[in-house]
Amino acid sequence: MQDRIPRQPAREARGALGADDDPRLSAELAAMVAGARRRALRDGDRHIDTAHLLHSLLESDPAVRAVFDDGPQLARLLGYLVQRSIGYGLRWQSTVEDSGALPLVHGTEGYSPLAAGAMSHAAERAARRGDDQARGVDLLAAIVMDPQARAVEVLDRAGVDAGELHARIEKGCEEYVPGGEPGC
Repeated sequence: MQDRIPRQPAREARGALGADDDPRLSAELAAMVAGARRRALRDGDRHIDTAHLLHSLLESDPAVRAVFDDGPQLARLLGYLVQRSIGYGLRWQSTVEDSGALPLVHGTEGYSPLAAGAMSHAAERAARRGDDQARGVDLLAAIVMDPQARAVEVLDRAGVDAGELHARIEKGCEEYVPGGEPGC
C-alpha cells in the first residue's frame, strides 16, 4: 500500500531556515515553524506555505492572537484553517505558492517562495526594531503583505481584512513584554 503522505528528504523537509538552527528566530517562533512543517507534511504538501505559517502562529502565539479584533473573528479564522487542513487545501496540493511580488529567497528548500520571503522579511523587521530574533507578530506582518499569499486568501474568506490587520500591526500591536500580556 502506498503512503498517502509524500515523504521528503530530511534536508528538504527541514529547509535551509530550519526551526532548529536559524539564529534569526526566537525559540517560540522556531517551535511554531516546526509545527507548520509538521502540518504541511501531514497535509501532503511539498512546501510550507503562508497558510501553514498562519495556522501555527494562531495556535501557538498569544501576541499574534491579540492582534485580531475579537473572539468571533478569531474563531471563524481558526475554523476556516481547520477546514483547510482537512480537505479544503486539496486544490493547493502540488502547486507552489508564489505571486512574484517578493524577491525569491535562494536556499530555502521546504518553503514556498512566499513563505521563504516572509521568513526573511520577518527577520529584517525584527532587525529594524533592534531585535536580532524575529517573533510571531513579525512573521504575521510579513505574511499579510502580499495579497496573493494563501494566508491572505484564508483571512479574506474568514472575513478578516489583511490590509487592516497589517496596519494594526504597524501601529504597535506587535508589542509584547516578555513575561507580560500581549497587547495593542
